Amino acid sequence: MSAPAKPTFTTPDRPFTWLITGCSSGIGLALARHAIAKGHRVIATSRNPAKTPELVKEIEGTGNGSRWLTLDVDEPTAAATLVRQLEVDEGIAIDVLVNNAGFAVLQTVERAREADVRAEMETQYFGPLRLMQAVLPHMRRRRFGVIVYVSTGSGLEARPSLALYGSAKAAGDALIKTLAKEVAPFNIRAFYASLGSFRTNMPNVVRVGEAATINSTADSVAAAAAADEDYKGGAADQVMSFMQSGGQAASAEGDPLKVARAIFELASATGIGRGHEAEVLLPLGRDAGVRVHEVRNTLDHAMEVFGDLCNHVRVDDEWIGSQ
Repeated sequence: MSAPAKPTFTTPDRPFTWLITGCSSGIGLALARHAIAKGHRVIATSRNPAKTPELVKEIEGTGNGSRWLTLDVDEPTAAATLVRQLEVDEGIAIDVLVNNAGFAVLQTVERAREADVRAEMETQYFGPLRLMQAVLPHMRRRRFGVIVYVSTGSGLEARPSLALYGSAKAAGDALIKTLAKEVAPFNIRAFYASLGSFRTNMPNVVRVGEAATINSTADSVAAAAAADEDYKGGAADQVMSFMQSGGQAASAEGDPLKVARAIFELASATGIGRGHEAEVLLPLGRDAGVRVHEVRNTLDHAMEVFGDLCNHVRVDDEWIGSQ
């Protein structure tokens, strides 16, 4: 069976208005700066702009209408309120939505606290979902829009101690993949950028594990190490120790400016994005590339082992296993 033809899209030749979450540091800030440098208008957001007055001044001082607004993606009504303010009250058309706000809780599955699980899902799944639902009716009416989800390699393939973060991001990935198929007929694109380790503040670790009470755009949060001695020295314990010691921050080789440029060009269909408008996955970082290959190997292996069984479980098939 041949693969279905990829949809075709048209992209207006004009500056866009970008709504970006989690702009107080890292990828969000780099993307906001890059988009503005390319002549686009940015609506930068963060949970508490008062904590970064110099950044607010920088973005709003560009003279092109860029602004910095308060947005707590965990607040159930915040997305609809902000989008209504921009689109309806002020007549500002949002061309590109970038869901970037996030944080990570490190812990084994066995020791994970439900409050932390819910906090991860609120910031990295429900928050982006609410924003997508808020902007989509306006994008459909204009027959143009781009929705971006900033994700992680641990959402593609499991990494010990990152189950909470990875599963929340994997849920977001699935959301984007489905959305991309649903909105392509309206000339709306959706893609997710699956990132490896980059030189941002994400690897910084706070040994608290109280994700439900921290800033939704905070750095990584390492929960207390598993008390059970069975986990000591194991893969999850090694990852948590590495993160808590600052090892990932010290070893990260990825350049966030290049991430910003890649996301910008794919969203705007310029540079590396020209001719690739239908792509849904943007892997960035050598360690993200490793996760991609792990996924491919896992799927190929599963079909090698169970392929015959997979294709012979209809009601009229003979059981092919041992009796």
